[in-house]
Amino acid sequence: MDSSDQFPSVNATLGEGEGVHPICTEWRENPESSVFYLANIFLVLGFMGGSGFYGLLYLFCFLALGFFCSSIWAWSDPCTTDTFSWNFVLFVICVVQVVHVAYRLRSVTFEKELQDLYSYMFKRLGVSLTQYGKIVACTDGEIHTLEKDHYFAMEGKTAIDKLSVLLSGRIRVTVNGEFLHNIYPFQFIDSPEWDSLRPSEDGVFQVTLRADNPCRYVAWRRKKLYLLFAKHRYIAKVFALLVRNDIADKLFSLNDKAFDNRGFRYDLRLPSFCHVPGPELEQAELFLSVPEQQAGGSKSSTTTT
Repeated sequence: MDSSDQFPSVNATLGEGEGVHPICTEWRENPESSVFYLANIFLVLGFMGGSGFYGLLYLFCFLALGFFCSSIWAWSDPCTTDTFSWNFVLFVICVVQVVHVAYRLRSVTFEKELQDLYSYMFKRLGVSLTQYGKIVACTDGEIHTLEKDHYFAMEGKTAIDKLSVLLSGRIRVTVNGEFLHNIYPFQFIDSPEWDSLRPSEDGVFQVTLRADNPCRYVAWRRKKLYLLFAKHRYIAKVFALLVRNDIADKLFSLNDKAFDNRGFRYDLRLPSFCHVPGPELEQAELFLSVPEQQAGGSKSSTTTT
């Protein structure tokens, strides 16, 4: 049996609907309008966005513009009804994402001093605002104040129970009354003490830290910070890098600025000779020389260790 005899109504329906819904059977001879090209430019720019909140905001803003222009272009052509529908839906989704990201970005803003701390120390290491928010949460959002000539820690008395970063001011570090170095803004105040102890150990400061002028600092309690490290290994690695880099800076600062009472510079690379002046070091080398007998003669040479 012929298939045309089975479905005569279908053929009739298609024939009647040709005037209502035009069928596109040929390619366009004229180029698309400028809105079409503008839409694609916006889409290309959008997909070039980066990571983080600002990257997402950039991405969805340009995608929304691209899909909006595509919707305008599709609306002008009766043959692209489905294209218009999809582009308009994607435009609405991108607008919702822009609003959502903007709200989240607004909700993780910080005080100026904490924002400066993020820009100076954490942003360059790729720490996102969300991760930084978790770091700030460990401080309870509290910034401490230290008045001039007040002590942050006293040698042999103050317990090591936190990790602190100086936000403003200057702190003087001494041991047995002798000056070692200064601590400046965005440097850790107690990084050597922090790194010298294990999480389960207790200790006291071996130096005295006194404020030269009014100071403000932020501090993390040991227990809270170690709990954060256990949950977020990336944050633990960031702090390990920052703390050890800060210790290295302090050691070089100590090597350049610390002198003994005779005017000789301490050399931390040679701890056994840190108080010995140059002439005495040359005399010490004589005692470290070992005679070496050469084969076949009595001539000896001196090898310095």
